[in-house]
Amino acid sequence: MKRSSIWIIIGLMTTALAGLISLQANWFITTIRLNEERFEKNVHEAIRRFSERLESMESMAALESMNGYESVFLEKEARQALEKNRGIQIPADSPLNDDLPNDRLAAFLLSQNACDCEACRLDRQIKYYQIIRKRLQRAQMGLYDRIGDLTVFHALLKEELENAGITTRFHYGVYSYETNSFIINDGHYVVPDHNAQVSQIGGLDPLQNTEYKISLFPEAQSAPGLLKVHFPDKVTAIWGSVIRQLIASVLFTGIILFCFTYTVLVIFRQKKVSEMKNDFINNMTHEFKTPIATISLATDAIGNPAVSGDSGKVRRFAEIIREENRRMNRQVEKVLQMAQIDKQEFLLQWGEVNLHEVIRQAVDNFILQVEHREGYIRQALDADPPVVEGDQTHISSMIHNLLDNANKYSPERPEIEIKTRSTSRGVEVAIRDHGLGISREARKHIFDRFYRVHTGNLHDVKGFGLGLSYVKAMMDAHHGKVHVESEPGHGSTFTLFFPFKQETA
Repeated sequence: MKRSSIWIIIGLMTTALAGLISLQANWFITTIRLNEERFEKNVHEAIRRFSERLESMESMAALESMNGYESVFLEKEARQALEKNRGIQIPADSPLNDDLPNDRLAAFLLSQNACDCEACRLDRQIKYYQIIRKRLQRAQMGLYDRIGDLTVFHALLKEELENAGITTRFHYGVYSYETNSFIINDGHYVVPDHNAQVSQIGGLDPLQNTEYKISLFPEAQSAPGLLKVHFPDKVTAIWGSVIRQLIASVLFTGIILFCFTYTVLVIFRQKKVSEMKNDFINNMTHEFKTPIATISLATDAIGNPAVSGDSGKVRRFAEIIREENRRMNRQVEKVLQMAQIDKQEFLLQWGEVNLHEVIRQAVDNFILQVEHREGYIRQALDADPPVVEGDQTHISSMIHNLLDNANKYSPERPEIEIKTRSTSRGVEVAIRDHGLGISREARKHIFDRFYRVHTGNLHDVKGFGLGLSYVKAMMDAHHGKVHVESEPGHGSTFTLFFPFKQETA
């Protein structure tokens, strides 16, 4: 897949995810706003019904306190009292009208006696004005007396709130216009005496500016006080219905984002692996092409009558064929070995390994190549003791690979240093060169299979990109560590740590 196509797909997926998150956020904002509006509407409706029930209870108490019907002329007394104390104008012929005054009390009386004959209408008119007179008498009483039993007051308010679906915790207070202060707070009277202990469970401060309030006993143009209600857990109540959906949405969106990010990383990683495999195939083809061509030429030469009769030339060409065949076998073995390591199918032959002997043997094998390029290999083998538990063949191969890299990636004469030192847990082997060095970005991938460090215009560095990945795999198998320090133009230092004993050997 082309890189441009990958970026187009990433752009489309990012746009879709951004749109999905935007829609979800808008839905949650709208839901919260609707929940808040519903909450406020339900609260206002509940306290309105509560106020009406207080008035109805007062009217019922007035009705039950009457013994028999009084004279219809009490209407005149009630009218005069209302006009004097409340400023209400009652038509003089209201008892003779077919319609009662339009208020909740009239509706209550109509429900008590549905008959519409003249006698019943007059009966309702009498009751109506008798109740008005009783209520006018109660209106002269203080707000304390009109509220009465605080237990009933509290239960009634709680019932109306619950009927409206409001079950969250609440505080309430009754504010009196006469004293310009709260006289009731959460079912307790507020005593004006400063020396008295006043119960303020919810505190009065939140009630001062609450938006949930309603007049109590609102006769005509005035009311003796206000009921104020405060909900400290209002936010929790509003968010309660959507919090689970919000958590689930955030969780699922997070999973989608994680999978999307992981998929993008895998795509780029696989693309990079594909490119490295292509480079590996090209390198392997080049590595095999040279010995195959050499073998072909040597075979043709042996078949030449001028050469076949010369036993010395035949032996020479046969040795060339044998060496090139070994070279191809080594390359094939290296590829097969990495396949076994990748499948965890290799078996280590554990034993005591003298690292100094392994290093000296590897140096002996490389010294001719290094000196041919006018370089050197310096040794500072200071580890004591230098013996660790491991597989000598693989440890030798690791040292060999690092020396080979140090030689190959030194563009001029190789300058290689090998040092060992003992630690409390094992032996460290450091191999340093003064070659090309490795960039910060390349250091992240040098232990990946098939990865080869870019060498600029240097084209004579050959290999499959398997050497360092093999070193990393073997060090993990030996329960050791490999560390690299490098800067471009200043060479590289590879440090191997081998523990003295293998815990799972």
